[in-house]
Amino acid sequence: MAVKVRAKDLEAFLGRGGGEPLLGAKKGSPTFSSPPPPPSPSAHPAPRVLGLDPGSLRTGWGVVESLAGGRLRLVAGGTIKSPGRQSMAERLLAIHEQLHQVIARHQPGEMAVEGVFAALNARTAIVLGQARGAAILAGAVAGLAVYEYPPASVKKALVGTGQADKHQVRAMVEALLRQSLPPPAEFSLDASDALAIAVCHLHSRGLRGKGLK
Repeated sequence: MAVKVRAKDLEAFLGRGGGEPLLGAKKGSPTFSSPPPPPSPSAHPAPRVLGLDPGSLRTGWGVVESLAGGRLRLVAGGTIKSPGRQSMAERLLAIHEQLHQVIARHQPGEMAVEGVFAALNARTAIVLGQARGAAILAGAVAGLAVYEYPPASVKKALVGTGQADKHQVRAMVEALLRQSLPPPAEFSLDASDALAIAVCHLHSRGLRGKGLK
């Protein structure tokens, strides 16, 4: 079952500060990843989260993990593209299969998914809901805990306003992670939105650990 996190809790936690500098990412391809950090025998296993910004034509994804001392590391990210000439069934299958591969490759422990924007018209909401269902199913089949975050709450928590656009969210993700992302032509705005959701989820884990819901 998806778990919703309240905006005020998310904002309060993010107000305490972002992550430390991350390692560089490989550029020049739709997906990229960072090299792993040196092993630490005293460290506990790092929580690793797959963030998703689902769409019927483009689904952004990003994997982020939390390291000792509250540091964050970008593991990988990219965009699943489904050609518009394909049927809806074919697009949903592509989302499910490619996310299955992402999960198998990067081994996240949890999934955080963007919720449906309330102002969408009925047809658009239905199509987006189908894409979200395919994405959530991939996580459920892999045994991941799945969490949902309202889009406006993520934007307000990161940027300070629920009306922020994708470029503003991307800029704040770079600021919080202290890492410049490849240009949008190489790393889409949907992928940076997915990173924003993953970052918010990792921060909100601390709230739940302190008894906040």
